[in-house]
Amino acid sequence: MVALFRFMLAASAMAAGCGVQAQAQSPGPGREEFGLTSKQLVQYVERVEAGIAKCMRAQGFEYIAADFETVRKGMSADKKLPGMSEEEFIAKHGFGAATMYTGQPAQLASGYSPAKVGLGERNVNVFKALSPSSQAAYNRALLGQNTDVTFAIGLERENFSQVGGCTLDAVKQVFSPEQLAASYYNPKDALVNKDPRMKAALRKFAAEMRKSGYDYNHPDEAGPDIRKRLAVLTNGGTLAIDKMSPDQLAALKALQNYERRAAMKNHELAEKIFKPVEEQIEKEMFARGVQ
Repeated sequence: MVALFRFMLAASAMAAGCGVQAQAQSPGPGREEFGLTSKQLVQYVERVEAGIAKCMRAQGFEYIAADFETVRKGMSADKKLPGMSEEEFIAKHGFGAATMYTGQPAQLASGYSPAKVGLGERNVNVFKALSPSSQAAYNRALLGQNTDVTFAIGLERENFSQVGGCTLDAVKQVFSPEQLAASYYNPKDALVNKDPRMKAALRKFAAEMRKSGYDYNHPDEAGPDIRKRLAVLTNGGTLAIDKMSPDQLAALKALQNYERRAAMKNHELAEKIFKPVEEQIEKEMFARGVQ
């Protein structure tokens, strides 16, 4: 009886210990996009790129799965130009949306194009070897309606709502339905935004933005809003500038001016109000063992 009692105590202690260890090792949200860890992000990218290549082959096109480094470069190219700081880029180009719009396929861009970078040189060369009609069909198969939104772009923005074609087909095989929803929010960012200090900072941010004439409640809202407006104006990025009517050109110019002003105010207030609080909360979160 004593032996049985000792065995039960030992088993109970072992179970409790395992529970504590499991809880301690339970993974929280990672620091990468969509709350992924660095390892998970690499795996997700590799699986999506392989899926895109498979889907494109089924449609009769060649697509070479981009490696992680290429996709990461496309993500990192957002709102960046060589020799220009982020502040300088925002002052001149806003979010790099309407201000950089050409209506040409990303693969043919001669200047700023994170989409082109993320596709990789080999896929750009495949595209360039096609006839104009085949190029249009290729991008419809690869990207769907919004031909300026590649996998790397959607991943960087943590928003796949404008991704289409084989890219969306492959993304659906890897990411969860929750991650695909337009309302999705990175779990790490969601935790940060729940903090009372952040709630207070966001109220102040929204009030200051409204004083300047912008109805945005979070620094992450301005860029997507401008891209949606641009997509409506340009038929999903398929309307070339030289094909625009005078009214469309005037609307594009007005959107470009709005983008620059909104981006500058958004950046100014984010740096002043939002980021210091975000950095402090994240520092505390990761000190507590969040992955």
